[in-house]
Amino acid sequence: MSMEEEVVPVHAQKMLLTAGFVAILGMLIQFYRVVWLKPRRVGLELNRQGIKGPHPWFLLGNIPEMIIFEYKLHKPRFQDQDHAHVSHQSWIHSIQPSFQHWTNLFGRTYMFWIGNIPILYASEHSLVKEICVHSSLELGKPVHLKDSFGPLLGEGISTSNGPTWAYQKKIIAPQLYMDKVKGMYNLIVESANELVNLWESKMEKDGGGIVDVRIDEDLKSFSADVISKACFGSNYSKGKQIFLRIRALQQALMNRSNAICIPGFMYVPTENNREIWRLEKEVRSLVLTVVEERKQNKCEIDLLQIIINGAQATELSFMSMENFIMDNCKTMYLAGHETTAITACWTLLLLASNPDWQARVRDEVFQVFVGHVQDTDHVLRKMRLLTMVIYEVLRLYPAITQLLREAFEDIKFGDIQVPKGSQIWIPVLGLHRDPSIWGSDADDFNPERFANGVAGACKIPQLYLPFGAGPRLCPGQHLALTELKIVLSIVVSKFSFSVSPKYHHSPVSKLALEPEFGMNLLIKKI
Repeated sequence: MSMEEEVVPVHAQKMLLTAGFVAILGMLIQFYRVVWLKPRRVGLELNRQGIKGPHPWFLLGNIPEMIIFEYKLHKPRFQDQDHAHVSHQSWIHSIQPSFQHWTNLFGRTYMFWIGNIPILYASEHSLVKEICVHSSLELGKPVHLKDSFGPLLGEGISTSNGPTWAYQKKIIAPQLYMDKVKGMYNLIVESANELVNLWESKMEKDGGGIVDVRIDEDLKSFSADVISKACFGSNYSKGKQIFLRIRALQQALMNRSNAICIPGFMYVPTENNREIWRLEKEVRSLVLTVVEERKQNKCEIDLLQIIINGAQATELSFMSMENFIMDNCKTMYLAGHETTAITACWTLLLLASNPDWQARVRDEVFQVFVGHVQDTDHVLRKMRLLTMVIYEVLRLYPAITQLLREAFEDIKFGDIQVPKGSQIWIPVLGLHRDPSIWGSDADDFNPERFANGVAGACKIPQLYLPFGAGPRLCPGQHLALTELKIVLSIVVSKFSFSVSPKYHHSPVSKLALEPEFGMNLLIKKI
């Protein structure tokens, strides 16, 4: 073999190595530009307008600092807790304590970082009002929600943006208007009566009298039953199987919550991520099975059929059509099940810890509701005291503690130019407890403040945000309020409630604000 023949492969190897090195270097530069440099420019643009905040770590942002704050300032443990009295104030600063610290340092408007995402924290009243009424598609839900919680939320109506969101809202929202919710009264009453039967059977098993019940799981089962029937009709038993797996998927996603904004972490094959992938496949398989069965029987007009019809009316590919159905079924679970059940829990807790209000609501229920269930629509409109209580519970314990938005173009709010790519976080929980809005008793349970509606309850009604605001107002609010009024009326007419010694008041913000250790109440049949 000649020298020239041996040299050619050596040159080829060098060229391949050089090309590989250049390709890797290019990928690293692109990664640095997209993951760090571009977001930093957004942050600098906010800094130039005088908006300051804590210094971020590379790739991690302020996540380490937030974890340290939660560890140091964690809510006091419950060994000295007075179970007869539930404090609505002692736990507040344990919910994302870093935000209160940064507000003290930088004011009501500042910026911080979650991973490589720049976030404008907005709690200044006029700024929040302007953001909430903004109707352009330039402002929407943060893209990272779809990326980080994709297995649970997908690209349904709660996470999608632009024309995709507008179309989904057009299809789904009308099915949740009050005139359609009226058609669900009977199934809500039926499920509430099943809950009553469950609690009565627990009493009989315990020998009668007062029984200590873990109500949060029972109320979640009740709400899952309602939304299963509303969404899946005659297939509701399979719907409940789907929701059980979605609940497990939700828990698995929360287990990685502190790392969701670290770029690429969701693709790392950790044990928890593998569990997420497995559950996601199971949910998809179950939903598609129901969809295939429904194609053979199109006579039912329930929420699932409306979603299927909406998907078929588009020019989506087959896979995109499946995703459209899948993602909105998951959204129905969260919007129509989880948050409603948790709000029912908080309401029963506050009635249990305020026996005077429990007695007043029960009197109203007996006068207005009992014996008139067949005229539910008229009856619910007359439930004035119960409505006041629910509104106050939603103020003190809103299901969603932060309202999240992202700017898809440069947008000006007041004196602030919010650059494209910025996220905006509005502290719903903080605004709902702000004395300058609600008065000196902002931390107290006082349903009387809503005697003249939301407009008469506070100085700035636009900052009462239990169901969101603006175009992204929760389309399921009518169903949620109706479900709450019916189930609470039925159980309050059958039982009296008091706080269990087993209950430890420790609200925690996950996907919703929920009791960290579950909720036990003492229940006695009337």
